[in-house]
Amino acid sequence: VGIVNAHEMMMLEEIEAPLKKACYDLVFNRNEEATEVMLDLTTKEKALLEAIKKGGGAVKIVEKSWRDLEITKRLEHALINGISQYVDGDVEIARHKCDSPLHVIEGPLMDGMNTVGDLFGAGKMFLPQVIKSARVMKKAVAYLLPYMDAEKREKMIAEGKDPDDIDPNDDSNFAGSVLMATVKGDVHDIGKNIVSVVLGCNNYKVYDIGVMVNCETILAKAKEYNVDVIGLSGLITPSLDEMVDVAKEMSKAGYKQPLMIGGATTSKMHTAVKVAPNYFTPDHPVIHVLDASRSVTVVSSLLGSNKGEFVEDLTEEYDELREDYYAGLEDRYFLDFDKAKAAKKNIDFDAVPPAPTPNKLGITVIDNVSLQDVVPYMDWNPFFQTWELRGRYPNRGYPKIFDDEAVGSEAKKLFNDAQELMKEIIADKSMHLKGVVGQFAANRSECGEDVEIFKDEDARSAGTPMHKFCMLRQQAEKESEDPYLSQADFIAPRGYKDHMGMFAVSCFGCDGLVAKYEAQNDDYNKIMSQALADRFVEAFAEYVHREIRVNMWGYAKDETLNEEDLLKIKYDGIRPAPGYPSQPDHTEKVTMWESIKAEELAGIELSDSLSMMPAASVSALVFAHPQSQYFAVGQIGKDQVDDYAARKKYEISKMERWLSPILNYDRD
Repeated sequence: VGIVNAHEMMMLEEIEAPLKKACYDLVFNRNEEATEVMLDLTTKEKALLEAIKKGGGAVKIVEKSWRDLEITKRLEHALINGISQYVDGDVEIARHKCDSPLHVIEGPLMDGMNTVGDLFGAGKMFLPQVIKSARVMKKAVAYLLPYMDAEKREKMIAEGKDPDDIDPNDDSNFAGSVLMATVKGDVHDIGKNIVSVVLGCNNYKVYDIGVMVNCETILAKAKEYNVDVIGLSGLITPSLDEMVDVAKEMSKAGYKQPLMIGGATTSKMHTAVKVAPNYFTPDHPVIHVLDASRSVTVVSSLLGSNKGEFVEDLTEEYDELREDYYAGLEDRYFLDFDKAKAAKKNIDFDAVPPAPTPNKLGITVIDNVSLQDVVPYMDWNPFFQTWELRGRYPNRGYPKIFDDEAVGSEAKKLFNDAQELMKEIIADKSMHLKGVVGQFAANRSECGEDVEIFKDEDARSAGTPMHKFCMLRQQAEKESEDPYLSQADFIAPRGYKDHMGMFAVSCFGCDGLVAKYEAQNDDYNKIMSQALADRFVEAFAEYVHREIRVNMWGYAKDETLNEEDLLKIKYDGIRPAPGYPSQPDHTEKVTMWESIKAEELAGIELSDSLSMMPAASVSALVFAHPQSQYFAVGQIGKDQVDDYAARKKYEISKMERWLSPILNYDRD
């Protein structure tokens, strides 16, 4: 175990080659002499230190800190290493040494950021380090802005110009400009925030216009800022259709900017098949960006001299993807909906009866769970994925990622930073948890495709459901004898006393922390806060589901699973969420919200596209039967869509729009 001063640590590239080789050889046991070589180097270092203590000696070592470097090199070092502690003082010294405040930015600051960009592009720096570097840059620029504005005013007055006639959108000193937006109805922006920071680090002017931005605003702002590239982000599946609509409107209005598509719900295939045909030309291509690390390469290619070759390769790739997609549809067969229903999963509810009646029926507000209570339930793997840190086999996942040769060290630093911020958040209660649980009498509908819930047993006996949850069934033909699943299969029909649970939970307070860190030009802690809010609410969902199984419903009251087993889904029953593979229709959230009064009792809202607000929210249905299972509905046919729309009393066009990502046919 070693105690180090993180501010004195060097970048890997700063370590002398012989010492770096000796360290690698020793740590990874690369040769038999590694220990001896390191001992020899240590002995020499010790001898030098002893010589200093004795007041001299043949060899003299002068210990230097990066704080002893010349000011421009000091600023470069701070940027490359993400050290913001001394930035204001160092920038002030540099301002007096340089001819103008702008020269501080164009000189040492940009030199440092160029090095960051080169190291990141070469895979020698990782996303958390880049975000820290951006924090230093933002703080430095914020310090210099008043001096730059004053200098600019003096110059304009001297030239006889109006000093107030300044274009706030002047981006002539940047490599290019990019508009970033999370599309209408979607509230998730952590990925967009990361891409914006990474592009900013590479001298691109980024106009981030926020979340839930409608098409009209996106187009208007793109025109107002005269940007070079437009980027759209989204997490929930309805955002996919919104992106298609934006592409169509851009084409109609004659826009010429390349269009970037990104976000958790997006894919290269969807971009090629659904978005690109509506806008893609050699002048303004459409391209899917997998993650933040690719964004700089994509934008530089779109705006650089090799754009023609880049777009030509992209055109060929997307043409092949479309051909593969449509060929796949021709090769894939789907059962008629009636045949799929006949091949459903038939649970023998006499042999394996429904779970017992819940201990607590109806609606329960959960507002007494602290952040500390849910920490043991945290799954840290998605946290590292958010920061684009991925270990290689056998060091994939938490905590093995800490042992990874490439990313282990940075992953550990990131984790430690997360722990520190998490302690602050828990201590000052800047975030808090709240949710609502509903448990109701339930039966499969007469048609066998939906689940009806009842206020109480009297209502069940009278056959008067309070709400109906409509389910979707698999239709893609299987080579095995496996059943064609629907969530309705897991609930017993009339005549049995079955039940279904549901919950919606949120982590509140993240927006306030984001605003606080934005005001401090601290993108690192801003993004860290969002990442932690996601971890808190996912852990809260795990906690609540366990409470349901063990206490509130009590069908698994003897459960003794530890937190690791819970994350491996070793518990009885399932908790699928509307909008996810087992029920990929987000409109079922509306029924859930009406059933448990999630907005009235817990303050959890739904956007126009049925994204949950706040963004750090989780909802799910709870099935208790031991034969219930997770599955993916996959693509479905027109016959099921027609039937489903009739059961929900939706117009076909509206239903097709919501189900667009899973249709096995093209909408009109």
